Amino acid sequence: MIKVLVVLLFFSSTTVYSANEFIIQNINFKGLQRVSIGTALLNTHLHIGEIATTQKINNTIRALFATGNFEDIKILRNGSSIIIEVQERPMIASISFSGNKLLKTNQLKKIMDLNGIKLGQVLNRNTIFKLEKTLKNFLANLAKYQATIYAVVTPLPGHCVSLKLIVNESKSATIKKINIIGNKSFTTTELISNFQLHEVPWWNIISNRTYQQMKLDHDLKNLRQFYLDRGYARFHIDLTQINIVPDKNGVYITIYITEGLKYRLCSSILYGAIADQYSDIKLLANIPTGELYNITKINQIKKEIKLLLENYGYPYPQIRTQIEIDDWNQTAKLHLRVDSGTRFYVRYIYFKGNYITSDTVLRREIQQLEGALLNRQLVNRDKKHLNNLGLFKEVKTKIERIPYSIDLVDIIYHVKERNTGCISAGMNFSRNSRINFKFDINQKNWLGTGTFIGLSGMKNTCQNYLALSMIEPYLRFPGISLANQIFLNSLNSNYTNYFKYKRISYGFNTTLSFPINIHQNLSIGIDYIHNNITPKSTRWSPLKFGAHYLKIKAKNNANFNTDDLLINIGWYYQDFNYKIFPTLGSRIGLLSNITLPGSNNKYYKIHFDASRYIPLSKNHHWVLFRHTHIGYANGLYGKQLPFYDSFYSNIRGFRSNDIGPTNTVHEQSEFYERIKSLYSLEDSNNTIYGNAIVTTSTELIMPTPFFNKNGDNFVRTSLFLDVSSIWNTNNKSRYNLLIYDTPYYNSTIRLSSGITLRWMSPIGPLIFSYAQPIKNNKSDNLEKFQFSIGKMW
Repeated sequence: MIKVLVVLLFFSSTTVYSANEFIIQNINFKGLQRVSIGTALLNTHLHIGEIATTQKINNTIRALFATGNFEDIKILRNGSSIIIEVQERPMIASISFSGNKLLKTNQLKKIMDLNGIKLGQVLNRNTIFKLEKTLKNFLANLAKYQATIYAVVTPLPGHCVSLKLIVNESKSATIKKINIIGNKSFTTTELISNFQLHEVPWWNIISNRTYQQMKLDHDLKNLRQFYLDRGYARFHIDLTQINIVPDKNGVYITIYITEGLKYRLCSSILYGAIADQYSDIKLLANIPTGELYNITKINQIKKEIKLLLENYGYPYPQIRTQIEIDDWNQTAKLHLRVDSGTRFYVRYIYFKGNYITSDTVLRREIQQLEGALLNRQLVNRDKKHLNNLGLFKEVKTKIERIPYSIDLVDIIYHVKERNTGCISAGMNFSRNSRINFKFDINQKNWLGTGTFIGLSGMKNTCQNYLALSMIEPYLRFPGISLANQIFLNSLNSNYTNYFKYKRISYGFNTTLSFPINIHQNLSIGIDYIHNNITPKSTRWSPLKFGAHYLKIKAKNNANFNTDDLLINIGWYYQDFNYKIFPTLGSRIGLLSNITLPGSNNKYYKIHFDASRYIPLSKNHHWVLFRHTHIGYANGLYGKQLPFYDSFYSNIRGFRSNDIGPTNTVHEQSEFYERIKSLYSLEDSNNTIYGNAIVTTSTELIMPTPFFNKNGDNFVRTSLFLDVSSIWNTNNKSRYNLLIYDTPYYNSTIRLSSGITLRWMSPIGPLIFSYAQPIKNNKSDNLEKFQFSIGKMW
């Protein structure tokens, strides 16, 4: 006869029926399918030859349930044998989702993984119930009060099941009304104007009236700060009520507040262990008597004191504030307790993650020294320097205290290297130069030394260009860099909108750069250029303004050679927060070139270039970008500016080098026949050149659709407005204006607008732009769509 020792135990509830103790002679399992007998026996506290006790039976049941493999367990006695009947939990063979929109499938899978609900794992119905409840609470926080979530379990052969999560997210409840009770000094409308949540009229279908708990928490925080910044030191939010309408499609929000009185600060008291910085901290903590209590200013004082102490080697100061309020006089006394803590020194500085870049490249950017006092400002500045190298995707700092030491720390810079080599190729099409091919091969971190080496070129029906460049960022002394370049250029203007000539040039340039501070540097360099020019059909314009060429009588196929040596001097400022895709900061450059004695040409050029990024949102997803370029050039000692070294304008939507004055000859001019008898002329609207240029570009950088919040790190979308004008300041006489169709400045403006996409894709940098010209001339060659493509390595 079988006697029941334990009939049933549901999860945590156990019912035990005792029997006389006996010696176990056999142990049998019933109901095992996937779990082997050996595995099951390992989790029991019963063994053959031992005495069966109530305690051992209870421990066995608990141990078997703890494995998570069983849904039901019974222990029976048959004489001297133990029979353990189990009901195994089924294994999950498939997981699917239905109806989820806000809750993305990838997010649901991650949540289920964290809760142990995976393919190949056993199904725990209790875990499923908790998952349903968690997801429903999440949707409720988004005001989806009618949302339902059901887990449908379908049995399959082999003791398996399919799990399907059916989600009905429903509509979010809208805000019917926001009431604030207890406000006397400010109107409800004024207070609500600072909220993210708004009650919107029913007819306004554009604005969002959706209620969200997180936004309400943020609004309550802003409400509290609004009052505390205006002297209401005793302000308090008493109660917040959320009343849901019966159909659960709307909510009424009621906020009960106590404003209290306005208080003015009468004095500030500073005390604590402040070491040697008492006088400096006292200056920071000084608040003018009679000023309204302002929590933001008090927090700013705490922040400034903390930064001050951190710069003196105290990385962990404790700063506490307490307000002593005098209700009778409506004054407040600020008590500021500062404990500077222990002064720390830097033992070692480590770098991790730089598998290619040598430690020397990183260490030469570090101003915080080993053995010196720890300075947080220097550490943060060093982090910015490493980011600005452009060699790393990410730079993180960690300050570790040394075990068994009271005043030593190590600084660890964790870097994540980016692909610093680039093979890029670009292609576009125009009616004159046909297909334009460009390439650029460069390595910004040659052999991990931080040296830049690049080879670039361009080829089309008009031009062949090749240049080899090398930049050594540190030349013997920190911050002094040396840049060298040699180039070869061949230009045939037969297929361009430019007057006809052929030019072959080669040369080199070398530039030294000296730092002024962390954001500014000066540069000085030498350029040598040799030009060989063969005119195809002689033009009045290049002959008139072609510098020393006037000394030679122009003939077809005549050759003109020049050798020019120029000195360039520049000043640059940059404080971008990122090297690639910056969102904050400015870059300004001023460069001047002037020919040296012995050069065939005598002229000078001045360039001013400025760019600025202004974030429009706290998360820097919306950014305003402005770029301006101004240039001016002219001859010296009675010479003219060489036509080939003049300015050409490039803005999106127009063909390259297409904007500028033209050399149109008017046949009705009284000088036409006289000029024609001297020179080989032909009518055209070809662009000649300008010695003055102004170009501006304004872009609104915005989040790229279909990309998550991290997409700004590798893709950038912007709306742009480009404006450019180029003109010749030497064309002032009536004769020149009659002979050349060269209008004044205000009529040479070109303007275009459009959209551009920049993407650091796995195959390299991609740039697409579409521009619509707004102001252009009939003779302009337009290129509305332009793109380039490259490869990173």
